[in-house]
Amino acid sequence: MAKIAFVAGASSGLGAEMARAMAEAGYTTYAGARSFAGDRPAPEGCIPVPLDVTDQASVDAAFEKTGPVDVLIVCAAKIVQGACEEVSLEELRGVLETNFLGTVRMVQAALPAMRARGRGSILLFSSLNGLFAIPFTGPYIASKHAIEGFGEALWQEVRRFGVHVTLVEPGDCRGGSGAYRQPAAKAVSEASPYKAAFGSATAIIHRDEQNGMPPSRVSRAVLAALRKKKPPLRLIIAPLNQKIGVWLHDLLPARLFHRLIESIYCR
Repeated sequence: MAKIAFVAGASSGLGAEMARAMAEAGYTTYAGARSFAGDRPAPEGCIPVPLDVTDQASVDAAFEKTGPVDVLIVCAAKIVQGACEEVSLEELRGVLETNFLGTVRMVQAALPAMRARGRGSILLFSSLNGLFAIPFTGPYIASKHAIEGFGEALWQEVRRFGVHVTLVEPGDCRGGSGAYRQPAAKAVSEASPYKAAFGSATAIIHRDEQNGMPPSRVSRAVLAALRKKKPPLRLIIAPLNQKIGVWLHDLLPARLFHRLIESIYCR
């Protein structure tokens, strides 16, 4: 019997790629997204499931449809760009509600059945930005740092029950995230003291994503990790120049590292 996978945030980008790849690898794959409540088709080979990770009732209804799953992959994400000073609490709350609390809801819904059966894999999509920050993406980065801490604690708690947890940390990938990115309300104001630096940073971020990895590189790495008897806690998937950023974060004095990041993005 085929194993069952549930991919949250599967309407586009990395989520859609992961759902497609899991189905192609032989998993019975449920693809969850809000857009599947209409007539939008799921990725090829997948079963569409209407899912809003910010709504507990929607999460519960989705798991009633899927039943117990062998693999949970949480990719749902929202991005708000702007200066930390200018991002409203409402905007910040919206990002955390989707990216972090949405992840928690999915884990808490899937875990009891995994624990009872003594097996399961949970893959939480973080980012290289869960390991270090760049300017003008504070809400998104805060949510990814929260996922990192939650994922570490989860790994420590559930390993004894035969449940594996992996934090997936991709670098820049082409396609997808632009549909879920929006500027903070004040970021586009002519009166913002951050306007010039914000424009520089977001242009560089956009350029790096346009020239990023194909999503298939991430799905191949995730499938390879799932085949391991002991999948890694952290799975960094990035070109060498971006991996160097992670290493420098750990090696350089903090002041020097952050001045380097500032010099790259805030020109």
